[in-house]
Amino acid sequence: MILESFSLEGKVAIVTGCNTGLGQGIALGLAEAGCKVVGVNRTEPEETIEKMSAAGHSFLNVSADLLEQACIPGVIERTLAEFGQVDILVNNAGIIRRQDAIEFSEQDWDDVMNVNTKTVFFMSQAVAKQFKAQGTGGKIINIASMLSFQGGIRVPSYTASKSAVMGVTRAMANEWARDNINVNAIAPGYMETNNTQALREDAERNQAILERIPAERWGKPQDIAGPCVFLASSASDYINGYTIAVDGGWLAR
Repeated sequence: MILESFSLEGKVAIVTGCNTGLGQGIALGLAEAGCKVVGVNRTEPEETIEKMSAAGHSFLNVSADLLEQACIPGVIERTLAEFGQVDILVNNAGIIRRQDAIEFSEQDWDDVMNVNTKTVFFMSQAVAKQFKAQGTGGKIINIASMLSFQGGIRVPSYTASKSAVMGVTRAMANEWARDNINVNAIAPGYMETNNTQALREDAERNQAILERIPAERWGKPQDIAGPCVFLASSASDYINGYTIAVDGGWLAR
């Protein structure tokens, strides 16, 4: 049955950066589809833990600072010790620094590239090695951005990092598809999260954004959860190296 191909029963997913917003929505969506979820967060994701517990979902939090790739082996080890396997990785964690390109600092450049690109690659590499050791294949989902396609303003390192995410998604997919490892990405549009609260409260900016979105609304975390469940499931087994824009039609206009 077609619906069975969307089920994630018995699967184990690692989701980085799931304490709030899109990451939390992704983690909850995967859990609702049947996953045991391992969250990787710099701080305790209290709200996510409460929501997972209230719904009866299995959730393990691993504290880690993803600015340092040295934490990656420990994340895999904790996951295997708790659940015995890993089937899905969602590289959601990311940071952004804002400044005019003419004044942008080397430190801000390095920090953003480190978390948004370097950690994404080496986390994917570590999980892909585990997939191959298990002999079961697996799914890797990277969170890209509208700025994987556009230039943006005052966020040069973020734009560079998210453009790199789309590129390295293709590169990893090309090499690992033969091992039944699917690597794809999701590029969220304007989403209703804590990060965009200031934009939504600015009446002029809010109106300008909504006028550009054909759906005429901000996205919500659950709008990302559905595509993520799809890419994590066997329903997407023949999709490799693709970035899905979940943007209400922003890029189509």
